[in-house]
Amino acid sequence: MDVSPGNRRSSCLLKCALFCLLAAAGASRAQELRFESAGARFGIPVSEASEKLHEGDVFVSGDLPWIWELGSDWRLKPRVELSAGWLGKNDQNGVVGSADPWVALGHGKVPLWLEAGAGPTILSRTKFGTADRAGSKDFGIPFQFTSHIGFYCEVASRIRLGYRFQHMSNAGLGSPNPGLTLHVFYASYLF
Repeated sequence: MDVSPGNRRSSCLLKCALFCLLAAAGASRAQELRFESAGARFGIPVSEASEKLHEGDVFVSGDLPWIWELGSDWRLKPRVELSAGWLGKNDQNGVVGSADPWVALGHGKVPLWLEAGAGPTILSRTKFGTADRAGSKDFGIPFQFTSHIGFYCEVASRIRLGYRFQHMSNAGLGSPNPGLTLHVFYASYLF
């Protein structure tokens, strides 16, 4: 069997990521797996290239059973999030769903956390607009990847407000691959 350099590189990266995850899990402090929060988000396009598509969804987030203590009172919390919602513009709407692992980085008792994550996303509709018009958007295939970076602040004992810079694309698995970049604002209730 002939293995291409790209496949060898992908296999090596996957093995390295798995090794790092297992090593970090062994060095982490265990806690119970639990639902952490539930909330709602709304995303607006970063630029006109996003063709005025908006996204709204509801989500639940759970703490994974580890916390990484990074020293000097820094903590890294891994989480997983499930979401379902709407993607559309005008009268053209579709359903969007995702399952995203992500991490939050915090320091001491400071209520501001940095967050980053990426995961698979499924679209019920891949085309918005008509091909002969300037306002059309074709995502190529229903399977997409969504990544984000942002921050959140716990503004009250049970309320969190946050912002994400979010990008979705099919990572070149389909054609075309225009991607969608949004400013996403959210509020959640902490359990």
